[in-house]
Amino acid sequence: MSATDGADDFETIRVDLDERSYDIVIGAGVLAQAGTRIAELLPSSRAIIITDETVNSHHGDALRVSLDSAGIAQSTFAVPAGEKSKSYDTLQSVCEAVLEAGMERGDVLIAFGGGVVGDLAGFAAGVVRRGMPFVQIPTSLLAQVDSSVGGKTGINSPKGKNLVGLFNQPALVLADTALLDTLSEREMRAGYAEVAKYGLIDQPEFFSWLEKNHAAVFAGGAARRYAVATSCRAKADVVKADERENGARALLNLGHTFGHALEASVGYDATRLVHGEGVAIGMVLAHEFSHRMNHCGPEAAERVVAHLKDVGLPTRMQDVAGADFDPDTLMNAIAQDKKVQRGALTFILTRGIGQSFVSKDVPRDAVAAFLRDKLAAR
Repeated sequence: MSATDGADDFETIRVDLDERSYDIVIGAGVLAQAGTRIAELLPSSRAIIITDETVNSHHGDALRVSLDSAGIAQSTFAVPAGEKSKSYDTLQSVCEAVLEAGMERGDVLIAFGGGVVGDLAGFAAGVVRRGMPFVQIPTSLLAQVDSSVGGKTGINSPKGKNLVGLFNQPALVLADTALLDTLSEREMRAGYAEVAKYGLIDQPEFFSWLEKNHAAVFAGGAARRYAVATSCRAKADVVKADERENGARALLNLGHTFGHALEASVGYDATRLVHGEGVAIGMVLAHEFSHRMNHCGPEAAERVVAHLKDVGLPTRMQDVAGADFDPDTLMNAIAQDKKVQRGALTFILTRGIGQSFVSKDVPRDAVAAFLRDKLAAR
């Protein structure tokens, strides 16, 4: 495939995990095929759509029409939009809604929304009746290129982000790139941070392509589908090699250790900072910290900053509304990171654009001093 292929075609990427394998279908208009594809994959199933109130108002009827046309009986349960729905209370409400709807183990949960809904519904599908199949229909750029693929599900704890959850692979992912047209500019930019991440991990040529074509990705059509498909293919390859994040999959967390700490420090307040913005700042910090630790030259971070600024993403902690970050608070959040092993800090660092690596036993004092210096900068 190339970025100039017809925009109305669908591309299918296989996530090869033996008996847990599944397809990601990408393209404008694939939502209309949801009912047919689910009926073929899970015949005689009923469905419950887990979504959020915003997505339900924009796209809920289109999904229900598709399911009706395939003879799939369904109900819908909508949660409030936003990161705060990734909570114990909301998880309980979703589980109870599934049971109230009379869903059985052979029925299907449909996660219809962004990353919050996907994580929440996927977690519920993994625990209700000790496991039910679920289908991801991601409606945000961030979810299409990242959270809908790979089976990570979960909720946030007051101690930190995504600390309670499980690995639960979907049965199918349907990424309709036309749905992204209803996103705000801020949501699109936030999702784009995860697209850029794949180039920065190990695909420098993709990052170069993004530097030249990011406006076309935002505009839609073939360039958008190419960016989504390239990102999904990269993630599928990593997940195949390391499904449970015992090694190389940790590279997908480039920028996330710093980013998650920033999100926790603002109390997951999306008016101040959304996940992709935290990742953008985190990727800059990861490159700058890599330079401080003599892993790469300053030009890598400078290039990342320049590109993310071109896109309209924040690149400094001081860019966050009401920025009042405390280095000790950030370090406490970093200590809760899922990659911490026996108290030792693990970061994804880099030797240059597209040359990321897992660095274990990173000195706490070095990280704390780095954060103090970055927060003091003007």
